[in-house]
Amino acid sequence: MARMMVPRFKQSRRLGLNVCGHPKAMKRAVKGTARSDKKLTEYGKQLLEKQRLRAYYGVLEKQFVNLFKEAKKTAGQTGPNLVIFLERRLDNLAYRMGFASSIRQARQMVTHGHLTVNGKKVNIPSYRCDAGDVIELSARGKKVAMFKENFETNFVTSYPYISKEEGFKATLVSIPAREDVPIEIEDQLIVEFYSKNM
Repeated sequence: MARMMVPRFKQSRRLGLNVCGHPKAMKRAVKGTARSDKKLTEYGKQLLEKQRLRAYYGVLEKQFVNLFKEAKKTAGQTGPNLVIFLERRLDNLAYRMGFASSIRQARQMVTHGHLTVNGKKVNIPSYRCDAGDVIELSARGKKVAMFKENFETNFVTSYPYISKEEGFKATLVSIPAREDVPIEIEDQLIVEFYSKNM
């Protein structure tokens, strides 16, 4: 399985945005380290936003392009559709729900079969969850103290589309709205980037 394996803090500093969610990621960031510190062309700004969104979710280019094409065909605005598709990925939801301390850890949990969706084991990180889906630690996952501790101690911002429950499980109560997704991205720039380059 192909993965985006680059140094996370270095990537965050280069993109000028904490894309890995670690509190110390931007500690060494100084003026001049980020691409956004330099004067960018319109194309450069669009490319930067695209790279930021990809880095947020740890998605490779080919998969990202396919998602964009699907978002374009779906009713509604392409930019918000793309962000919502990414937000509904199982690895991302596992991170948002507090099962893991990072998206990378959540991705590993999924591939190793530590999570179930509606009682069935799912080991595909890109699996797209629907409203009403219950994500829970599998019987194997409940034997790992770190995962249980993550779920109990991780500070998770309350998202209106997620409901945490007893017994190491959480529910995606509704399809997220774009304004509820906590990422600082101008999705319109990404739409403009692909409309010129596809």
